[in-house]
Amino acid sequence: MARVLVTRPEGQEADLVRLLRAEGHDVVHVPLIRVEPLGDGPIDVSGYDWVVVTSANGARELRRRARGRMPRVAAIGAATAEAMGGADLVAGVSTQEGLLADMPQPAGRVLFAAAESARRVVADALDADVVPLYRTRELTIAELPPADLVVLASPSAARAYARSGGALPAATIGPETSSAARDAGVVVAAEAATHDLAGLADAVRRALGEP
Repeated sequence: MARVLVTRPEGQEADLVRLLRAEGHDVVHVPLIRVEPLGDGPIDVSGYDWVVVTSANGARELRRRARGRMPRVAAIGAATAEAMGGADLVAGVSTQEGLLADMPQPAGRVLFAAAESARRVVADALDADVVPLYRTRELTIAELPPADLVVLASPSAARAYARSGGALPAATIGPETSSAARDAGVVVAAEAATHDLAGLADAVRRALGEP
C-alpha cells in the first residue's frame, strides 16, 4: 500500500482523499495553502460576453457573488467548469495559453475572475476587466510526514511543498503546477491528463507504476 500526501486546502480535500483511499492508498492530508476570499460584495456579470475562470476557487467565489445574467463561461479545466456549474468552453490544454487559443476571436467584453496573484495572460490578450476574488497563502510545514508520493493541485502548493523541504516525487494536476514544481526542484512523476479529480487519481496510479 502506497502512502500518498495530499496538500489541498483545509475543507477542500475530502473528495480527493476519499477517491484515493477507495483505490487502496494510505492518504495523509497536510494542507499547504490557505484560500482567503477578498470580500463579499456583489459582482455584476451582466453586459459581458464571456466570463473567464481559471480555478475552482475562483469559480466558487464568482458563483457566490455574481449578480445578473451569467454570460458564456470559459474555464481552464474540468474541475473549474464543474465548480462553476458548467462552462461553454473548457480549455483543451489546462493553461491560460490553452484557454486563449480556444477562445473565439474577437471575444467581445470579457470578465477575468481569478486569484489576486493569478497570471494575466488571458486578461491582457483580451483586454478583459479583472476582478480578484481570493488570495492564496502558502504555508510552511516544519516537518512533513513520510510518504511515497505527494499530490500537488496548484502552483502555490508546489512552491509551499518545496519550501517545506519536500523531496517526494509528485503527481500534479496540470502543466502550470508541473512547471512550478520543477522550478522549485520537485520531480514530477506524472501529470494529470484532465484537470479534475479523476485526472489526479490517474496521475497517482501512473506515478506509482500501478495499472
